[in-house]
This record gives sequence, structure tokens and C-alpha cells, in this order.
Amino acid sequence: MSELSYLEAIVVGAFQGVTELFPVSSLGHSVLVPALVGGRWARDLNVSAPESPYLAFIVGLHVATAAALLIFFWRDWIRILGGFGSSVRHRRISSSAERLAWLLIVGTIPVGISGLLLEHLFRTTLGRPIPAAAFLIANGLVLYLGEQLRKRADVATLSPVAAADAPGSARDAGAAADARLSRMSLGRGTLIGSAQILALLPGISRSGVTMVAGLLRGLSHEDAARFSFLLATPVILAAGGLKIPDLIGPLGAGIHGPIIAGSIASFVSAYLAVRFLTRYFETRTLTPFAVYCAVFGTASLIWLLAR
Repeated sequence: MSELSYLEAIVVGAFQGVTELFPVSSLGHSVLVPALVGGRWARDLNVSAPESPYLAFIVGLHVATAAALLIFFWRDWIRILGGFGSSVRHRRISSSAERLAWLLIVGTIPVGISGLLLEHLFRTTLGRPIPAAAFLIANGLVLYLGEQLRKRADVATLSPVAAADAPGSARDAGAAADARLSRMSLGRGTLIGSAQILALLPGISRSGVTMVAGLLRGLSHEDAARFSFLLATPVILAAGGLKIPDLIGPLGAGIHGPIIAGSIASFVSAYLAVRFLTRYFETRTLTPFAVYCAVFGTASLIWLLAR
């Protein structure tokens, strides 16, 4: 890892930013792409090593991805943090901002605990190319089945925001979406947030499984994507923050320049990805991503087994 090149760092950073938010699994791609390229990439970029500097690098890139999400949703986070503060101060959960703040808290706790307990086990035992390809295929099936089950169940979406809650301008459309999300029960928010635990498996997408859980619990595609991104922000930021000491310590020796370059690439690609996806899911579904995961996962699995 001491020989990590700028090209490797920028490519991995760009992949991280896009695949963390697209429902196609960033960890799965971080395992598969180096294995498929082969050569130096396969040697340098290995997440399954007991003390993997590559893992520290890609998880450290999460900070840049989380920064992009925070900037894109800055108005939402101001409302959410204000709601949390007023909830604690007045010991209540009444306004939409207060309810949404607690929905995000209870939705984040299960994956936070599971990540601390299971991340190392899952990464070292399953963070290899063949399991990652298999899980990517499974991710495609989850996305496809989620879409089909939602259609068959004819799940009703959350009701529109009441006139009294409706924003006065298009700029406040996010406030209307947050108000819709805040109408979920804490139990439903916990269930949707708990789906993130599956993303500890390389090849299973965090945004994908949370969106499917949200769709099956009555959210529209637009609101399911929004809730998924809001849920992911503290988790991604915490995961990246935990790896920062590794990157500034011995594991990051000699690669600080590539780390910065990769982080910039991750930030830019993540910001463009979330901007695209929030518009995409206004009218479209998870099906194209399901097809991509199934095709890419199958092709990767065949290639890896044939070598």
C-alpha cells in the first residue's frame, strides 16, 4: 500500500463516491474492481488483509462522501439538529423536525452496534472477490424483488403534506419531504434503518437495502431515497472518522498525497451522484440498478472462477 499511485487513488475515490450512493455496493466494487484489473491493483488493493491499509483508505474516503451529503442536504440537517436540540430542551417529540431527528437516531443505532461487532469478521472472511460477486448478484435480486413485492402489495405511499405544512416556495421542497418522512413511527424508522446491517456484507448496497425496506413500508421512491441518504450520512461519517487515525499513522505513511487526491475525487463524484439520484427517483425505480448488479456480478463471478 506504500506504493499506492495517484491513478489508483483517484479511480478508487471516484468509484467510492458513486457506488456508496448508487444502490450497487461500494464495498463490493472496492473488492471486485482491483481483482478484475489484476496485477498491481490486485496486490495493492486488498480489503481482506488483517490490517488492511486499503480498507483504511476506502473507509477514510467515507468522510469525503459524508461531506458531500452534508453539503447537499444542509438545510435538512439544520432543521434536524434544531429539532433534536428543541426535543432535548423541552423533553418532547412533537414537531416534524423533532420526530425526524429521533427517527434518524433510532434508525442508526442498530447498524452502529452491528458494525462495531461484525465489520472485521465479515470483511476478513467474506471480503474476497468471489463472495463479493455472489453478494452483488444477491443485491440485484433484492432490488428487483423489492420492486415486485411493492407493486403486488399495492403499498400506499405516505399521505401528502397537509396544507398547513406545505412550503411556500420550491426551494423548501425538502421541508415538505422531511415532513412526510417524520410521519413514520419510530418502529418503522428502526426497521428501515436496521436494513443497513446487511450492507456489512461486501456486495450488498446500503442505499439499496434501505430503499427497498422503505418502499415495502410505504414510502415513495423519492422519499425512500431521501431517507436512505439521511440515514447513511452519520453512519458513513462515523465509519470514516474511525479510520482517520489509521491514515495519519503508520498505515498511511507515504500515501498522504494520493489520500487527498482520492478524497477530492470521492467528494465530487458523491455530490454529483446524490444530485442525480434525488432527481432520478422522482419518476424512476430501482430496476435498472438491479439488472446492473445481476449482470456485473454474474460476469465477475464467471471470470473469477474461470481464471
